[in-house]
Amino acid sequence: MAVALAEARAAAARGEVPVGAVIARGDHIIARAGNRTRELNDPTAHAEILAIRQACRIEASQRLPGTDLYVTLEPCAMCAAAISFTRVRRLYFAASDEKGGGVNYGPRFFTQATCHHAPEVYSGLAESESAALLKAFFGERRNGSENEAS
Repeated sequence: MAVALAEARAAAARGEVPVGAVIARGDHIIARAGNRTRELNDPTAHAEILAIRQACRIEASQRLPGTDLYVTLEPCAMCAAAISFTRVRRLYFAASDEKGGGVNYGPRFFTQATCHHAPEVYSGLAESESAALLKAFFGERRNGSENEAS
């Protein structure tokens, strides 16, 4: 999770929502990414999707069985679907997302009858650090907007 948090901090430094993701097999990191939706003008460029794309290229496969995904924020429904489609073994996420989450909140993608593969899910790892990073990021955005309006 430490590497995912580093990716989240790098995303924040680029002006992106600070979310980072890492895909690993055992102790070996296969792929790592942070959000790049603004930079790439791509609403699908979430950290999880970018890490999955990179890992699939490296593994030369559309599936990633036996891998674990570490992400700093609860995946949205789009990312949960991609996690399911790639057959990730375990999902570890830090902070929950009551507004946009798709795992423990919202559609709860992995509990749906239409979900073909549900990873083992573990939440709350480095939750306070991830939540603090997100709060600081959005707090700066709000304060910046207020200062510009003055």
